[in-house]
Amino acid sequence: MPPIFAPHAVSRLRSARLARSAKPFLARGGPHGERCAGCRLVPSHCMCALRPILTTRAGVCLIMADIEPLKPSNTGWLIADIVADTAAFGWARTAADPALLAMLVDPQWQPYLVFPGEFVAPERVVTTLIGYNTATQPAAGPPQGGLAPSGGSDPRGGGAWGPRPLFVLLDATWPEARKMFRKSPYLDHLPVLSLQPEQISRYRLRRSRRDDHFCTSEVAALCMDLAGEHLAAQALEAYLEVFTHHYLRAKNQLPVQYEDEAHARLRGLRWPNSLYAATITPITSRTTP
Repeated sequence: MPPIFAPHAVSRLRSARLARSAKPFLARGGPHGERCAGCRLVPSHCMCALRPILTTRAGVCLIMADIEPLKPSNTGWLIADIVADTAAFGWARTAADPALLAMLVDPQWQPYLVFPGEFVAPERVVTTLIGYNTATQPAAGPPQGGLAPSGGSDPRGGGAWGPRPLFVLLDATWPEARKMFRKSPYLDHLPVLSLQPEQISRYRLRRSRRDDHFCTSEVAALCMDLAGEHLAAQALEAYLEVFTHHYLRAKNQLPVQYEDEAHARLRGLRWPNSLYAATITPITSRTTP
């Protein structure tokens, strides 16, 4: 049996979006579209037992286009799987969620809107974190499964170490993300973090005309690396590779290859302050479906 996790922010947003739907959202899957509630894959290719959960001082805030939480290929879900301090909100042109607005002004956070600098006024663009020395940040506390309170004795909070980085990601297709950027005035006061990656995207589940268009999970990994959260960055990269493998093998009705390079890379990471070691079923003891 795979471990049972409490629904994270993207899972809860998906449930709320389904509850508002006038008709069911149908995605290709197993018999009658059956999918695992924990990882959205068909049950034969479930990867819930491979899920690590890390605490980080940096947090992620996903602003998601209308049906993104419903898509089995959405990678914002993978961020919420791994980074305990992930929040998710649906986007609407006419209104913003009050909880989102409150988070953006919470003194424990220093929010950054992550978006290409070429589309932004130069005075808003930053390429490094403001007043944040990654070499002197305190260690993260134990997994708590939610956003940490500000201040206090929790080393993830504000206080003597200053505000925590909060990466605001527009989780959508590129045309949708540009529309969201233009039509969200409540984001206009935020510094825009323009990433300058050296590698090209390795995402293979949706098509893009440009190699410099990254999926949401890849963007989060780059942000975590910039914040000095190198384990989280490596975990996001490895977890995306494993998810891609499971997804494509299921799509092509092929068994999972648990001893491939992607799984080996995920197993090879060390997991301090993680639920991974307590929940993972050793791959060598599993029977390949």
